[in-house]
Amino acid sequence: MRAQDLLQGLLYEQDYIGAFLLVTILLGGGAAWIAGRSIALTWRPWWQVVFYMLILGGAQRFFHATLFDGTLLSAYYYAVDSLIAIAFGLAGFQFARARQMARQYGVVLGPR
Repeated sequence: MRAQDLLQGLLYEQDYIGAFLLVTILLGGGAAWIAGRSIALTWRPWWQVVFYMLILGGAQRFFHATLFDGTLLSAYYYAVDSLIAIAFGLAGFQFARARQMARQYGVVLGPR
């Protein structure tokens, strides 16, 4: 069994990986990164990233269903899309918050 066949049922439902890469990774991941960064730059808590990425996961399912004939109401693939969005969102949040803290409190933190 090929690795692509194994990933097809695990990460994406279509017959090709292109739809998953486009909608979930490129568009959804990019939007999640920017949203996580924006949440950090406005000094809001990290849990808001999780909340907004759950909404983004629903939007990703909608795009999969309308553009690539995927399943709209699939709890499993919603969870996959949402978890990937949460990962990208928290990474963007952490990246922005680390830069923000270093700039704001660089004197207190000192050189490492």
